[in-house]
Amino acid sequence: MNEKTLLSLAYGAAFTGGERAVAFSDLESMTPQFREGDDWLRKNAGREGFGWMDLPRRNVDEVQTLARWLATRESIVQVGIGGSALGNLMLHNALLPPYWNELPKVKRNAPRFFMSDNVDPVDNRAIWELLDPQSTAVIVVSKSGSTAETAANFLFFWEKLRDTLGEAAARERVIVVTDKEKGILRPFVDETGCKSLILPEDVGGRFSVLSCVGLLSAWALGIDCKALLSGAGAMSDLLARNGSILENPAWIMAGLSWLHLRKNRNVNVLMPYSDALERFGEWFAQLWGESTGKDGQGSTPVRALGSIDQHSQLQLYSSGPDDKLYTILTVKQGQKDIALPAAPEKAFEKLSWLYGKSMDELRNHEAFATAVTLAKMSRPVLTLTLPVLDAWRLGGLIQFYEYVTAMTGYLMKVNPFDQPGVEQGKNYAYGLMGRAGYEAQAQEVQTLSGRIGERVVHV
Repeated sequence: MNEKTLLSLAYGAAFTGGERAVAFSDLESMTPQFREGDDWLRKNAGREGFGWMDLPRRNVDEVQTLARWLATRESIVQVGIGGSALGNLMLHNALLPPYWNELPKVKRNAPRFFMSDNVDPVDNRAIWELLDPQSTAVIVVSKSGSTAETAANFLFFWEKLRDTLGEAAARERVIVVTDKEKGILRPFVDETGCKSLILPEDVGGRFSVLSCVGLLSAWALGIDCKALLSGAGAMSDLLARNGSILENPAWIMAGLSWLHLRKNRNVNVLMPYSDALERFGEWFAQLWGESTGKDGQGSTPVRALGSIDQHSQLQLYSSGPDDKLYTILTVKQGQKDIALPAAPEKAFEKLSWLYGKSMDELRNHEAFATAVTLAKMSRPVLTLTLPVLDAWRLGGLIQFYEYVTAMTGYLMKVNPFDQPGVEQGKNYAYGLMGRAGYEAQAQEVQTLSGRIGERVVHV
């Protein structure tokens, strides 16, 4: 591992599993399938859903210009959900200091950030009460503008800004990120003259973090987005090499995910051993779940956090049902490590084995111990390691997981870029809320609801 290494993948322990073990020869033989899959991805560039492939090389000058203005605000509220929220939270969690909003302004030198995603009145009111409207900006992100949660939350903040500051001042504090022509929000931009950015029409929400959706707030908060995009581009170039599968870590991970799925291991556990990557696990869960859960197929994403979930979940993982593939994600060299001091109290003499060691050292040993424990119990496990966690390598990690997800969908023969199940739920909600044109969906919900409420117990 050198200074140019983006990540390292150790996969020898993925071939355990007793009678249900995946054979190395099965993985090795998949090289032709991956070459075909890579061709499929690259030949479809420009089609709906495939645009994430070249996001690292698109012009982002307009995003950076708006981010400079945002950086002058005291607070930013982003209104969005799913792919319009999880990516931002992931970038901020990974690359900003912990407890960002609690830091004194002199240490932040950038705005506070709030995410309004779930449609929760308590949370939205709490956010508003923490804001100074004069120095706040609101970003609303939605391709259609009609996503119920996003629409509801934006209506709340827009009314508050308008009633407090007046409409002219309120519109100066709003940025709309939406489709260039379609939907509800583009006419709102035309009517009010507020600031706006165009959502790329060929990029789906869960693949959009390296577009203006994720970059705008990240740049405003001081994250090095040029390095982020550079790392993603470097990873894209590395994965374009059509050699053997054994030279391509994304092909290996996608191949093993598919082979283990065929062995009825339909749960995919991602367990980072770094607090800064906790939100990465949440972002991964949407990416993986919405992309692979189609046609009665798919594996359930589970996000765990080491070493916390080492104490809460490892018993199940090591001794429960053998239905999971595990990835342990570690950062080799942390920042601002803490050396453990020697304590003078005799009561702590039995802890002397910790003296002089570091917290990073302990956490990385625990990650390795978890991987070995799983392997000993014949549970298949991969170990993914970043040399350090910086913007360049995070960009590479994002591109890596998006590519792995797309290729796994290709192997499964499903479309990794749609989400029909999500759309059905949205349509039912529209019908229940009385949206015109969705009367049939409301009637269908009423018909089906009898099954849900047939037997009820009140205590």
